[in-house]
Amino acid sequence: MSNNNAEMIKNDVRETPAPAKSGMGMLLLGILGLILSTALIVAGGVLSDLSVVWLAVLMPIGCLLMPVMIILLVGLKTIRPNEALVLTLFGRYYGTLRGEGLYWVNPFTSVYNPAAKTRLGQSGDVKSDLPSPNAAEVPNYKIPLKVMTLNNSKQKINDCLGNPIEIGIAVMWRVTDTAKAVFNVDNYKEFLSLQCDSALRNVVRIYPYDVAPNVDTTGDGVADDGSLRGSSETVVSRIRDEIQQKVSYAGLEIIEARITYLAYAPEIAAVMLQRQQASAVIDARKMIVEGAVSMVQMALDKIDEEHITTLDDERKAQMVSNLLVVLCGNKDAQPVVNSGSIY
Repeated sequence: MSNNNAEMIKNDVRETPAPAKSGMGMLLLGILGLILSTALIVAGGVLSDLSVVWLAVLMPIGCLLMPVMIILLVGLKTIRPNEALVLTLFGRYYGTLRGEGLYWVNPFTSVYNPAAKTRLGQSGDVKSDLPSPNAAEVPNYKIPLKVMTLNNSKQKINDCLGNPIEIGIAVMWRVTDTAKAVFNVDNYKEFLSLQCDSALRNVVRIYPYDVAPNVDTTGDGVADDGSLRGSSETVVSRIRDEIQQKVSYAGLEIIEARITYLAYAPEIAAVMLQRQQASAVIDARKMIVEGAVSMVQMALDKIDEEHITTLDDERKAQMVSNLLVVLCGNKDAQPVVNSGSIY
């Protein structure tokens, strides 16, 4: 194990549940305390006309009780389904609050999420500090635990043959360990996006865009038919596995990866289109010629079997030539009636 890996494991922070109580009791206690403190302050002011003692006793009690109740109410935390709060206490990890409901925790704890202002768009790359349509909107420091989608922008990458291509992927992911996501990396959303880009480049460089001869995409030393266009399931599986290997340290799980866009880069797209068209024409011509030759052979065999006529080698050659012209031509044949001999 390298020194870097050993240092990462040493500094690894794992999720632990935060000490918490039901928040309903503390909510009622805080409300009653505020009402009582307000009543004491008012009573001290009203009864001060009767005796200064009431002002000296009730007013201080009410003034002390009110901030205490306010501090207690600060410890109330509301959690919705599939959300979590990472709490710190004086710079130390205090625990993670999971599970929907109202909870009360140590009021001196603070919520920590460095990726609160970072959004992963459905149709773009990472964008931080996005302007909000509502200027008063407060960043949400809760960590979502639901399945989310990252759709990174298209990248230009050279395949194994050096041809530049444009490719984009969509990755479905979720947070499994909130402490690792918050403390092990600076910003787990940006970290995920960068690792997706890196893994995509590493895998794409192994494959050609189309099937190419003498290309080994599996690493076993034997040429195969792997390609980005024809082996998409294998490609995305390798991309998902490589991303997962890179982001496990950040407490993230990659559920699925899919290719959303795949094409040659614009500078070679026209040339590659001509190449594909030429290859298609050659394959079609090859099939036509093979079919024509088999039909000519069938015609000659049928003539011999039925004893329709006897053809010498020269007449057979003439017949084969005419049939091949008719069967392989791009235009309909024009019939010519020969009333004489070919000699």
